[in-house]
Amino acid sequence: MLKNKELEEILEKIDLNEAPPAEEPMRQYYFMKKAQMLVKQKSEELGRPLTYHVTTFGCQMNARDSEKLVGILDEVGYTEVEDENADFVIYNTCTVRENANQRVYGRLGYLHSIKKKKPHMMIALCGCMMQEAQVVEKLKKSYSFVNLIFGTHNIYKFSELIVTALESDRMVIDIWKDTDKIVEDLPSERKYAFKSGVNIMFGCNNFCSYCIVPYVRGRERSRNLKDIVREIEKLVEDGVKEVMLLGQNVNSYGKNLEEPVTFAQLLKEIEKIEGLERIRFMTSHPKDLSDELIEVMKDSKKICRHLHLPLQSGSSRILKIMNRHYDKERYLTLVKKIKTAMPDISLTTDIIVGFPGETEEDFLETMDVVKKVRFDSAFTFLYSKRTGTPAAVMENQISEDVMKDRFDRLLEEVQTIGREMSSRDTGSVQEVLVEEVNEHDPSLVTGRMSNNLLVHFPGDASLIGNIVSVHLDECRGFYYMGTKVG
Repeated sequence: MLKNKELEEILEKIDLNEAPPAEEPMRQYYFMKKAQMLVKQKSEELGRPLTYHVTTFGCQMNARDSEKLVGILDEVGYTEVEDENADFVIYNTCTVRENANQRVYGRLGYLHSIKKKKPHMMIALCGCMMQEAQVVEKLKKSYSFVNLIFGTHNIYKFSELIVTALESDRMVIDIWKDTDKIVEDLPSERKYAFKSGVNIMFGCNNFCSYCIVPYVRGRERSRNLKDIVREIEKLVEDGVKEVMLLGQNVNSYGKNLEEPVTFAQLLKEIEKIEGLERIRFMTSHPKDLSDELIEVMKDSKKICRHLHLPLQSGSSRILKIMNRHYDKERYLTLVKKIKTAMPDISLTTDIIVGFPGETEEDFLETMDVVKKVRFDSAFTFLYSKRTGTPAAVMENQISEDVMKDRFDRLLEEVQTIGREMSSRDTGSVQEVLVEEVNEHDPSLVTGRMSNNLLVHFPGDASLIGNIVSVHLDECRGFYYMGTKVG
């Protein structure tokens, strides 16, 4: 991440009459400058600034990727607008569930009608969905009006791809099957001034039988510890108080580095950064969560008291078929260690209902874990087939009515326990990072506690980005109403 002034100084020295550099990130700076020239020419031709709109589907990894896309679009001269009636529309896609793909195809039909009225309009598709060969073939055949298609591994090439698309009258496709490349020091535009996501690793090596992610995000590759610390130091200099460390499985961070580092060791180094007040991370895989990490979290003054620990199923039999590499007892033992070390921890989870072959007894094992752990909240999902995964072709697929019945029973239990767990801090004073003016009541502001619960309390926009003490007056299910103290 570069500050604009640093980048401007670099770009001024670049001569477009010379060949583009081979090394990164200088190669991308070269194409940034060339894109600036092309965008300026088109803007003068139209007599107005060129506009862009980025739509992000899916997870926080995608949200962070979109901030990088936006940083580059701003740098090359595009102006952001709120809707898709723009000169350059980018969809950063998700493919975890097949209905996500259908949403994208539906939106493309709408974009086509806009593009017919303004032929210079550019449409780009990127993200996980583009890593599927059958998707790209369908786009080539049925959506030939799309200008640019790229995937998850070469997002750092966006400047270069913009230039290629602007200079071409054909669909530009640049998809990599995998990569070991990580390119640092490219522009990024944060959604919030006071908090930021920070990628610490990319890809996944786990191959859970229901999940497409390893096939579209590639193998695990970790960023260098010093590069991560340097990025966070710059963010803090720019006003960031809270970072969210991002990876498909942060607990396996550092295993593939030339000099291996554990995730716990990384957290210790980040904790030393002066001015940084909060550290969050996701997602943790139970099989890799170490005693060392629990100790570091317990002793930390900055790591938030919230841990997202996906369960997926409480049945050891189903967990084995899911290829999760832990069983029910190991999960419960791990939770006991965590809660013994940090009694105030907020535990959240993911649970899949109706995985192929799940019996009523298997489902009751999941219910048993929910009752024993007492999660603060849980994301519950009906299993849905994901083409390209082993689970999609398994026998004994569960009928929709059985899945729905189990889902409803689980949801009722999760919500009952969640309301009880969420209310345990009623009457206490907690530190709250104020995020925004409440969208329903402008006399209130909304913030987040260390345990990730939302708090609404009287205040104004001047509090945004500040950590303030708030008395928790009343718990209303999964959020609090409070009063600022002092």
